[in-house]
Amino acid sequence: MPTEPPAPGIPLHPGRLGTGRLALFVAATAGPLTAVGGTIPILYAVSGNVGAAFCFLVLTVVLGVFAVGYAAMGRYVPNPGSSHSYIANGLGRVGAVGAAFVALVAYNAIQISLYGLIGAILGEFASDEFAVELDWWIWALLAWAVVGLLGLRQLDLSGTVLLGLLVLELLVLTALVALALDNPAGASVTTTGLDPANLPVAGLGAVLALAVAAFVGVESGPAHRTQVRDPGRTVARATYLAIAGIGGCYALCAWALTVATGPDNTATVAAVAGPGLVADVLARHGGVALAVTAQALLATAVLAALLAGHNTVARQFYLLGFERVLPARLGRVGVRTGAPVAGSLVQTGLALAVLLGFAAAGRDPLTDLFTWLSGVGAVGVLVLLTLTSVAVVGFFNGRTVTAESRWQRLIAPTLATMGLSVVLVVLLADFGTLLAPGTPTYLRALLPALPVLAVLIGLLRGVALRSMRPEVYAGIGGGTREPVPASPPAGAVPRAEAKA
Repeated sequence: MPTEPPAPGIPLHPGRLGTGRLALFVAATAGPLTAVGGTIPILYAVSGNVGAAFCFLVLTVVLGVFAVGYAAMGRYVPNPGSSHSYIANGLGRVGAVGAAFVALVAYNAIQISLYGLIGAILGEFASDEFAVELDWWIWALLAWAVVGLLGLRQLDLSGTVLLGLLVLELLVLTALVALALDNPAGASVTTTGLDPANLPVAGLGAVLALAVAAFVGVESGPAHRTQVRDPGRTVARATYLAIAGIGGCYALCAWALTVATGPDNTATVAAVAGPGLVADVLARHGGVALAVTAQALLATAVLAALLAGHNTVARQFYLLGFERVLPARLGRVGVRTGAPVAGSLVQTGLALAVLLGFAAAGRDPLTDLFTWLSGVGAVGVLVLLTLTSVAVVGFFNGRTVTAESRWQRLIAPTLATMGLSVVLVVLLADFGTLLAPGTPTYLRALLPALPVLAVLIGLLRGVALRSMRPEVYAGIGGGTREPVPASPPAGAVPRAEAKA
């Protein structure tokens, strides 16, 4: 029987984190500079929609409501860092397998998409600062090699490094907002970027896809339950605080970019500058040194996001191998490190295949690799969050639980299900706006269909396990066999067995 790898998350001692510190770590996991410096400029360039700032505010509210039920149920499920554990205990094990397969597609897609982003960033940085001209995919392969080697040892960035990077990123973003508002295009600060009327005008699907992808990581709070002083309260509060802080940061910075460039020019300027847009604004109003620092930090932030994404996917492969949902050899770990070596190698191989495929086809690293896979990942993440909200309602339904209020058990998860469903439907209906002109038409249907296909394959796998391997089926959702909290909230009735 393989030993279990370290629990996903921040490598800290148990019982040390308070609300504020956990919120900061969750925010660091999401990587605000990656979103503001990388995702948002591409969002503007691809969609031509200047309503992104308001979109981030809407998603902040939706995700905040989602977090209510998510955190409440997280006190009971055996592995709160995995959506399929929620779904196994709230909707049944067949649905959990479907969710697990979607998670593999979604998080692989988002992680691999970042290779296009870092390839473009490093290529531009090397060209501007050192006059080194290399194709984007060479830089991406260098990053792939670093991530692959570190991933074999399951090396997460330490808490101190993450917080240090977060502080530097926030300083850069603060400078961006201050300089933009002090030097507005046209000599006047406009609120066009915050006007709700601008959001549904054009490219809404592209805005939603990239905005949702930018929030990935804010759901990681419950995974650190064993590292906080008061799990019953700290995780929930930290999750709310992190979502509010990250969403507010994204909205403010997205708006600041429209102020600095002028709303009528934002899309055009972003299309030319790409992920160099933030550095361009900083160079123009704050000096070259600040701009160079911002670009270097952006590259570091994306590399950290790549490593975190790689480790997340490797753990997912490990978990499914450990539970025998996928071949058992995926549950193997390193003898000395305890790292899920098999899962790490599979993720590294998938990333290499996709990266070389896009390079051989001559596709653009930003408008093709980054946007296509971000869109696929966004659809998958929305499916997972929606199913998780439904699972919360199913889990608490019929149970006499006094510790969680009706708002936590029913109202909030129901509202979250409705809100997430609306976002998902709009994204699917307008997915084509994410694709650049000239993109093959069939991709408008194929790309968003990948997570749906993963659900169907997972459901079939779950049904097969239920009928052919009941002993394996019975263990689905147990994950890393982390025990249910020894002291659940006062007055709570112990969790019933997971639904079949």
